[in-house]
Amino acid sequence: MTPSPKDNSVEEDQSGAVQRREKGEFVRGISQFRNAIGDVDFPAQAKRYHLFVAFNCPWCHRVTLARNLLGLEDSITMDVAFPNRTGEDHPDGPNHWQFAPQLSASLTAAPLPECTYETATGQNFRLVADIYAAQDSQERSVPILYDKKTQRIVSNESADIVRMLGHWAQELGSTLADTDRPNLYPQSKPLRTEIDALNHDIYGAINNGAYKAGFSSDQMIYESAFKAYFDMLYKLDHLLADGRHFLTGNTLTEADLRLFPTLYRHDPVYYLRMKLNAAKILDYPHLWRWLCRMYSLSGVASSNSLVHCRQGYFGRSWNGVVPLGPLQPMPYPQAYDHPELAR
Repeated sequence: MTPSPKDNSVEEDQSGAVQRREKGEFVRGISQFRNAIGDVDFPAQAKRYHLFVAFNCPWCHRVTLARNLLGLEDSITMDVAFPNRTGEDHPDGPNHWQFAPQLSASLTAAPLPECTYETATGQNFRLVADIYAAQDSQERSVPILYDKKTQRIVSNESADIVRMLGHWAQELGSTLADTDRPNLYPQSKPLRTEIDALNHDIYGAINNGAYKAGFSSDQMIYESAFKAYFDMLYKLDHLLADGRHFLTGNTLTEADLRLFPTLYRHDPVYYLRMKLNAAKILDYPHLWRWLCRMYSLSGVASSNSLVHCRQGYFGRSWNGVVPLGPLQPMPYPQAYDHPELAR
């Protein structure tokens, strides 16, 4: 039901990771909590589970998309971290996700209304790291799927969380009828094979590829990731050129859900921050219309915030200044309401 721990559409090969990082390559680590709803300790029950997320994180965005698209907003509660992690001057040290709704964002000069305190553990933890420490773990990543009844982390792997939410949506308390709720990973073996292949390619070239380009410090590694990213955008644009609404046809699947967070960020954030400036999604007419189609689905726009994305990515840059654009042909995310902008 959940992806295999060795599924390379979920995690990166860790072979020689230390040496690769020393040479300047960004190598994503592996999530350590890989339990599943449906296990004997974690039955599929409504109102039992909770999500800890940060809206600027694309891996969290997968999960908030699934929660909204599957009608689980009322059943699975959620806390949202502040988009900027702690700095060197923080008492607990740098690079911590923090629950700090009182903090003001430099972009807006005001607190962000989506941010929350930590509400699931009963401990009012200030840091995501505190949730892990309560289970003797030194991890500090989001998203986290948390069991409020046993006060245990179920999973911190976004691909697994998406898969299990889709599989158990009805039992978890979805407010959508079966006919209205998307089946993100249908039983059809040929369709699953197609979804798995898309997940593999999208993860390597797009989802993780954006970070390879933006956070690796070796020019050749950057150039390789840059080329793979835009080659894949071209292939996906060509795939959608036959008029299909979604990647595998006219039905939304997990592959669409996993592609969306990166492309949603590309024009307003990744084009600059990840040095992916060969083209904008707006320059790929079929992909742009797909992106707008996804954005128009109920619950998608409210699953994230470009204010959080801009604040989180640029707020961690060398001077902390957040760019205001792009403003042409119109500001984002308003542009996502206009599929006609791509010609």
